[in-house]
Amino acid sequence: MKINFIDARPQAADVLAFIVTKSSFADFEFPLEKTEMIHATAKLARFEGVAGQSFLLINEQDGKLVRIMLLGVAEGEAADYQKIGGDIIAKVQTSGAKHIAVHGANLTAQHAAEVAFGATLRNWRMDKYRTKLPETSKPTVESFTVVAAPAEASARWTSYQAIAQGVALTKELVTEPANIIYPESFVDRCQHLKELGVEISVLDDKDMAALGMGALLGVAQGSRRPARLLVMKWDGTGGTQERPVALVGKGVTFDTGGISIKPAAGMEDMKWDMGGAGAVAGAMKALAGRKAKAYVVGVCGLVENMPDGNAQRPGDIVTSMSGQTIEVLNTDAEGRLVLCDALHWVQENYNPEYIVDLATLTGAIIVSLGSEYAGLFSNSDELADKLTAAGKASGDPLWRFPLSKAYDKMIDSPIADMKNIGGKGAGSITAAQFLGRFIKDGVKWAHLDIAGTVWADKPGPVWDKGATGFGVRLLDRFVADNFEG
Repeated sequence: MKINFIDARPQAADVLAFIVTKSSFADFEFPLEKTEMIHATAKLARFEGVAGQSFLLINEQDGKLVRIMLLGVAEGEAADYQKIGGDIIAKVQTSGAKHIAVHGANLTAQHAAEVAFGATLRNWRMDKYRTKLPETSKPTVESFTVVAAPAEASARWTSYQAIAQGVALTKELVTEPANIIYPESFVDRCQHLKELGVEISVLDDKDMAALGMGALLGVAQGSRRPARLLVMKWDGTGGTQERPVALVGKGVTFDTGGISIKPAAGMEDMKWDMGGAGAVAGAMKALAGRKAKAYVVGVCGLVENMPDGNAQRPGDIVTSMSGQTIEVLNTDAEGRLVLCDALHWVQENYNPEYIVDLATLTGAIIVSLGSEYAGLFSNSDELADKLTAAGKASGDPLWRFPLSKAYDKMIDSPIADMKNIGGKGAGSITAAQFLGRFIKDGVKWAHLDIAGTVWADKPGPVWDKGATGFGVRLLDRFVADNFEG
């Protein structure tokens, strides 16, 4: 779908969308032939411009029938304009309409760009494996035009377009099946980031073995797919920023649970257990695409967790890269084993002041928060506040949970430095507490448990059923607000 910002409504437009507020709707002058009729029809339908309201009618305009959409929005709420854009697409994506024109004369430049952004996000689909998709179910929209918006809207859209492309990469990685996306192919899918200026390096299983990454490799040893550590570096500061922001993602491309095997029902969902790594890859694409003036390193620990004859067993003890030993009581608590080595590696090699890791880590976080918020754990109030603010502003919200030494006893092992599960209670907290043992003194670190937010069973404001792209908008906003001068 092509996005346009122009001064005059294109003749080919067959959907005309108008965004109004409750206070502005009564006196709103539609640049159409039958303004009075539109107001009267809207009144019959009880449309008043209230936020969240929408109204669709078909009427004649310029000698042809067109769809006229009215959409209500709250005063000044930027995120609502993204939802409006998503709502427009959701209503007409497969309707046969080809050209959407949004009246932008009453919008700010920022709001106009937000509408286009939301429409682009919501328009993403993956149909390449659907060989018998009915014509009436195929998307038809070819262009989305914002008409008469302030001149700055087009410039603002350039950055939003880069973020949308990052979200699209994340959705693609999360949606693809596990026979298509595995550690090596995940790396391949990210190679195009080099064209944007991202420096990419990869550690293979032999490299990681030489470094002593026994925790990560322990998870991978049951799979015929070799593990990889993907490193993506973007420096938009010209070398002036010495210490980067580090983003670390859990990339379990498929999770059977290993020897502690999961139930068969629902296991197909575990293709998205690499959602944290997917978010990091998408964020790096977004940052590089809009030429962010920040120094950011993205690290993805990529493994497949399988139960073959070489898989690690419950009760095995592995030695992490940090030298700390871990008693593996449950092979299905594997994400923390991947992350602990990735976290230690990035600290050893880049000395970041800030680290944010993202992982579909625990089912417990879904019990706590459902699919509305991701869980936030941090050793820094400053960092937690910055991430919370970025989440609220971006539409990827976070809810903070405690970290405390009081939980350490739950993961202490009688025969190793720690065990990888903590018992029945506080599952998300003990997982975060485990990761915290691999963070060096003085490093500001946050862990985001995104298990409930990377995949949706029903459509959302800017996504359809399936992959949500959660984390990309959040990370981009976090970097933009705090590390770009």
